[in-house]
Amino acid sequence: MKKIGGVIPAIFTPFAKDGSVNTEQLIKLTEFNLAQGVSGFYVNGSSGEAFLLTDEERRHVYKTVKETVGDRASCIAHVGCISTAQAIGFAKYAAELKYDAVSAVAPFYYKFSAKEIMKYYFDIVDACGMPLLIYNIPALSGVELSFDDICTLLKDERVIGVKYTASDFFKMQRIKNAFPDKVMLNGYDEMFACGMISGADGGIGSTYNFMAAKYIRIMELFAKKDIEGMQAVQNEANIVIAELLKYGVMPGSKAILDTFGLDMGDSRPPFSALTCEQKKTLTDAVVPMIKK
Repeated sequence: MKKIGGVIPAIFTPFAKDGSVNTEQLIKLTEFNLAQGVSGFYVNGSSGEAFLLTDEERRHVYKTVKETVGDRASCIAHVGCISTAQAIGFAKYAAELKYDAVSAVAPFYYKFSAKEIMKYYFDIVDACGMPLLIYNIPALSGVELSFDDICTLLKDERVIGVKYTASDFFKMQRIKNAFPDKVMLNGYDEMFACGMISGADGGIGSTYNFMAAKYIRIMELFAKKDIEGMQAVQNEANIVIAELLKYGVMPGSKAILDTFGLDMGDSRPPFSALTCEQKKTLTDAVVPMIKK
């Protein structure tokens, strides 16, 4: 398994005009990010609109990205589903494709017990034999994994770390202190610098798809203990993010990537498509800062 860490885009899924997955543009987006110097890819996560894809489409995305990347970067397959059997099916497929690790959001909607959630994770690793990265994103999943829950999982050597998409950096730091050899990846792009200071080994994020250089720079400045420099670059990223949030992360990010020659199409309904005027207003406002 490749070492997992650094700047890892949660890769978007481009769609063609007929609504199908645009394979050609997915390959181009993957190559675009490799050229920016990213460390890996997080495939079929929230940013990839995984829960709006069919099972067949999710498998197609896993295959396309891994075949494009080859051995040039690490690949993590997000396999999370409400159904354990469905998650296991995706995890086994990722193993066939020789992904470096799998990741899974906790099963949601039905308010599963902590015991049921623990079993879900252990069932996945038992079935696929792959290293597992927990995906903790309570704001979207509605599942708040406690410190003790995460520690219970991390005690298993097959559970290699956490994608930590939460703003409780006290808990992040406690987890990293308890398991210094496990991988901690920051999830909120706008708090990347905070995550690094709290013990993260890098991050997984949406806006890495079009401004990975800023996050790579933050990591470089962190290595030099230049906190003021980190803050300055994070502020540049956050000016972009603040504008992006007015339009929606997925639709807005795709509009930004269009300006880099990547035809991302619209996000799938029920996401709203941006108007031409909205796209122009957004990109005029943020692209100069992204390229700064």
